[in-house]
Amino acid sequence: MKFFRLSAAFAGFVGLLAFANGAQAQGAQNWPTKPVKLIVPFAPGAGADIGARLAADGLSRKWGMSVIVENRPGGDSLIAIRAVVGDNDDHQFLFTPTGNFTPHPFRHEKLGYVRERDLLPIARFSNTILAVGVASSLGVKTLPEFIELARKRPNELNVMTVPGITDLVWDGFTKALDLKITKVPFTNLNQGAGEMATGRMQATMSSLAIMQPVVQANGARLIAVTSRERVPLIADVPTALEQGVPSLLLEGLVGMFGPRSLSPQLRKRIGDEVAEIARQPDIAERLRSSGQVPNPGGADEFSADIIAQEKQVAEIARLIGLSRKE
Repeated sequence: MKFFRLSAAFAGFVGLLAFANGAQAQGAQNWPTKPVKLIVPFAPGAGADIGARLAADGLSRKWGMSVIVENRPGGDSLIAIRAVVGDNDDHQFLFTPTGNFTPHPFRHEKLGYVRERDLLPIARFSNTILAVGVASSLGVKTLPEFIELARKRPNELNVMTVPGITDLVWDGFTKALDLKITKVPFTNLNQGAGEMATGRMQATMSSLAIMQPVVQANGARLIAVTSRERVPLIADVPTALEQGVPSLLLEGLVGMFGPRSLSPQLRKRIGDEVAEIARQPDIAERLRSSGQVPNPGGADEFSADIIAQEKQVAEIARLIGLSRKE
């Protein structure tokens, strides 16, 4: 009799679980029920902002519901992240480069979120093209030539880097090769890159979009891209890996994240649809024109990339003696 009671209880539990899963699946099909919001941690016009607006336009047509891009810059992206985490609303998402938050545990004592719990990777959308540029006046054409010059002129060369993981990777690069290059902070990154044309800034590690104007004006030269493979848009620029400098490897991953309240079924559905939009030829072309390349991928692929980047950040932190603060 006891066995039958246990069996009946177990059957009831299984039935309840099946009902819950069925309800979640039905909920995923009926979603969205109100306007959807994509929060971007940059001001309008940034690469991730452009990507978010392309995604929002495609998703609004697919869903028959408004998809709004809201810009919340500042606070090292914590303002935007905390908005998504705090509201825990399955109609509100974060659209951002991963490099904006992977260094956070080494930069902030109180984050107000746990990435693995509070920010669910939904879909990879694109990669920002990241590169190293040098002032044309330096006369160097390759990354090894720049490294040789920096060794000959310790503490004489200046560089501007983008805050976040780009800045951290540069620190790892100079530490690994024992280079003495002065970092100069700029609130206006476009202005900083432009200083290469005047000779007041000798190098920049940032996005192609930031460096492109000064490169096109012949004030600077691109000497390396940081991705694993060459970028078709600037196919003549070799990777840092090709030039024997693995410490400058960095993928500019950009994608969409959801709150912990998101059901697995809805997460997969949205992820598939976001990746589908990134594959569209017209979207790919518009991404390339803004200094990005399409890199669509689902939640599992995106999660694996983020974990790999977090490990890279931890390794660089150990190399330069940076401890976790969070």
